[in-house]
Amino acid sequence: MFKTVAEAGGVTRAAHRLHRVQSNVTARVKRLEAALGVALFVRARRGMSLTPEGRRLLDYADRLLALADEAQADLGDRAPRGRLLIGAMESTAAVHLPRLLSTLHARYPALEVQLVTATSGVLVAQVRAGELSAAFVGGEVSEPGLAADPAFVEELVLITHPSLRRPAAGDLRTRTLVTFGAGCTYRACVQQWLAGQGVRPPRVFEVASYHTMLACVAANVGYAVAPRSVLLASSARRAIRAHRLGPRPWRITTHLVRRAGDRSRAVEALRQLVTGKAVTTQRSGPPARSASNG
Repeated sequence: MFKTVAEAGGVTRAAHRLHRVQSNVTARVKRLEAALGVALFVRARRGMSLTPEGRRLLDYADRLLALADEAQADLGDRAPRGRLLIGAMESTAAVHLPRLLSTLHARYPALEVQLVTATSGVLVAQVRAGELSAAFVGGEVSEPGLAADPAFVEELVLITHPSLRRPAAGDLRTRTLVTFGAGCTYRACVQQWLAGQGVRPPRVFEVASYHTMLACVAANVGYAVAPRSVLLASSARRAIRAHRLGPRPWRITTHLVRRAGDRSRAVEALRQLVTGKAVTTQRSGPPARSASNG
């Protein structure tokens, strides 16, 4: 009932949706606020809006309802249904997931998939806390309580302005590193690679998307490291230049991470779809730090 009032923006509309009398809904809301000892709604003439405490409770309500759907789908003798919360790095979400999620939707139309993007470190923490059902993260994950399956293999490349044809360490020492914020596995990779070259960037320009990153490199703001698959899928590839990070390609595996004890049908359906397409190869180049520490 609380969720319905929050979504409807008022008791009158909520009562209509719930087929209850308005006084009953009002009384239930007031009892809930009294039991919790906080105000959940700001009441105004035009309706009701959530207080900060109300927004927190709504988040818990959404998660509890999702867990109820997950339990029903898991224990019932039927195909996966309910809500599946998936996290992914932006590169994975843009390049690899559209086809995979399309297949998942076609096989299980009753499954409601929600996707969020973040850095690997953030995603691992959200899976551990139960905020996400599973997540696609870069690098190895070896945390107690988590399980991981290889999903995709990415080749990382150095990207520069076209004027740099064969960049050496000396060419990078005075230039700006364009990268994502802390917690990004690829940022850990480029920092490790630069340290091996004896380069310490004088400036770091943090961005929130690959679109911005590639645009900055094309404008000669600095250089970056990104998966080659992102470049191949971007129209900006003609305005930048890609270089290998060493004599051999530097590859890093993207893993699907989940809680080790999670046997829900929705997560298993995603896992089976991923492992059926998984590619396992030896990573060339220096080892990257784990996603949870990146």
